[in-house]
Amino acid sequence: MGLISYLKNKWGKKSDNDTKKYSQGLQKSRQNFSSKLKNLSARYKTVNQEYFEELEQILIESDVGISLTLNIIEEVLQRSKQEHISDPEQINEILVDRMFLGYASKGDIQNELSFVEGIPTVLLVVGVNGVGKTTTIAKLAYRYIQKGKKVLLVAGDTFRAGATEQLSIWAERLGIDIVTGASEADPASVAYDGMRKAKESHCDLVIVDTAGRLQTKANLMAELAKIKRVMSKEIADAPQETFLIIDATTGQNGVIQAKAFAEVTNLTGVVITKMDGTSKGGIILAIRDELGVPVRFIGLGEKMDDLTEFDLDKYLYGLCVEDE
Repeated sequence: MGLISYLKNKWGKKSDNDTKKYSQGLQKSRQNFSSKLKNLSARYKTVNQEYFEELEQILIESDVGISLTLNIIEEVLQRSKQEHISDPEQINEILVDRMFLGYASKGDIQNELSFVEGIPTVLLVVGVNGVGKTTTIAKLAYRYIQKGKKVLLVAGDTFRAGATEQLSIWAERLGIDIVTGASEADPASVAYDGMRKAKESHCDLVIVDTAGRLQTKANLMAELAKIKRVMSKEIADAPQETFLIIDATTGQNGVIQAKAFAEVTNLTGVVITKMDGTSKGGIILAIRDELGVPVRFIGLGEKMDDLTEFDLDKYLYGLCVEDE
């Protein structure tokens, strides 16, 4: 049984709320991918070179990325020859299987944050302006507040006008504390104050915002290194996590951003926002392939609980399985 058939049997008639959220949030991407696969297989009785060329185009248009697309198509083509498979639907099953294995084979996947009793978990959040960083920080805070964690926000983006104010508004709405600094204050000093506050108030989770300016790599590396250095003086091994926020609607530009940040800091995860607003859901596979970093959370809507833990099975179900 191929993965598509497996996912249909698993969730087709008994989808839970989370699976439905994936299905609804990935509707545009599914129309751009699954519907095209279905139409393609309907036009061919047996596969040929033209079929694989069209298959390649579907993957590229879904933002899977050129390099990964070429690798996937080559492997599917070779398997079809070795096993003498010419049925288009079987080829499509093999394609989705390869997409699943390609993501899963990159290493262990742990999405949720880990906590150690008595030691604040520090999450450093990076990303360019405009990707939904502030809102994502609020949604992450909300998620862990719901899990009974004491959360502190640290407004380390002291350069963008309104960044501290926006985060402060969210802190007030969520009923949690926030550490801020003066306009254009040294972000590292604000982060240091945040670590001291976290220890004094016995916080479980500290989420530190950073500037989203498009800087030179050298400047960005120096700034992030300084922030990490001062935080680790107060809390050993801080930050334990560094998340990059990417706007799914930016497509391959998001992959380029991810590669740039990965070169200057040790990313432990990626959060994809606005997935419900794009038809190019393949960006998740492209990021995993290019960076080897897992997508930890995915934004499937505007509500506070629409930032959900990334689940590879549910993602592929939402991307590949059309509503009956």
